[in-house]
Amino acid sequence: MVAEHKVGYFFIVMASVVIVLAGVKSASSIVVPILLSLFIAIILSPSYNFFRKKGIPDILSLFIVISVFLFFIVLIAKLIGTSVNDFSANIDLYSEKLSLYYKSIINNGEFLGITLPMDMFSNIIDSKKIMLFATAIFKSMSSMVTNGFVILLSVTFMLLESKHFAQKIEMADHSKDTTKQIEEIFSKIKSYMVIKALISLLTGFIIWVALVFIGTDYAFLWAVLAFLLNFVPNIGSIIAAVPAVMITLVQLGGLSAFFVALLYLGVNIIIGSVLEPRIMGRGLGLSTLVVFLSLLFWGWLLGIVGMLLSIPLTIMAKITFDANENTEWISILLGSGERGVEQTQRN
Repeated sequence: MVAEHKVGYFFIVMASVVIVLAGVKSASSIVVPILLSLFIAIILSPSYNFFRKKGIPDILSLFIVISVFLFFIVLIAKLIGTSVNDFSANIDLYSEKLSLYYKSIINNGEFLGITLPMDMFSNIIDSKKIMLFATAIFKSMSSMVTNGFVILLSVTFMLLESKHFAQKIEMADHSKDTTKQIEEIFSKIKSYMVIKALISLLTGFIIWVALVFIGTDYAFLWAVLAFLLNFVPNIGSIIAAVPAVMITLVQLGGLSAFFVALLYLGVNIIIGSVLEPRIMGRGLGLSTLVVFLSLLFWGWLLGIVGMLLSIPLTIMAKITFDANENTEWISILLGSGERGVEQTQRN
């Protein structure tokens, strides 16, 4: 009877999860702006708290933070918009040049006695689709601008509410454990988002300076793409490199494209594999497999924004599961498997 009860409980929980996920996916047009507002507020909160601690009134502190944020967003959007439109207008030209490189590779292969069918080669590497992929990312992000006013208002109210939020939870639940768990969630997410944003900014700056020096077209566009995709774990930096390398190939030739590929590889190794782990340490406590699967899952559920926020959302889920004895085993499965890290997080 006990076993049957557990099986029944398991299926009820799984059915509930499926229903909730279906609801989130169908309401993604509402959920995505709210999540985006939440994480933007988390990134801006250290600056907001800094001004408040200096004795500046809350409204004035908020005005300074939001104004600076809007200035950079408008400036970047203007620069990106010009580059994306120009790049889209020339995309057929770049595609034709890439096709010539494909034909050259096939001809060289035939000279060496290797037969490469052109149709199969074109299906595997569709130059136009690769070129369009980069602009598709920017266009999907720019679609958020349609909700820009709502996102801005949400960020504003979230920042104003942040100083009272913990007190409200404690008054409503009368439990210090709940308040502690919520503070832990926001502390870890804030730490991750702020550090990741700074590291991504450094990555984008290095890419921009190097591409300008090499002479690659739309250097700023590829730098912003590197900044955004650096939030995507494991494969983000690889995806960001593809359009920049291909543009350099058709514009400046194979040698320059090789140097651009080395540039992205070097930045990924030095910043992504050495600097970032050293700064962040083991605070996340997520296994590598879970990081990759979370990228696929949240990307499927919420699109591009879900991919960018996959790690913070997974951290939030892990801490929530860890707070309940019935779901603690899920938190352990999501973890890195290192006892010291897992024990420290639970304590």
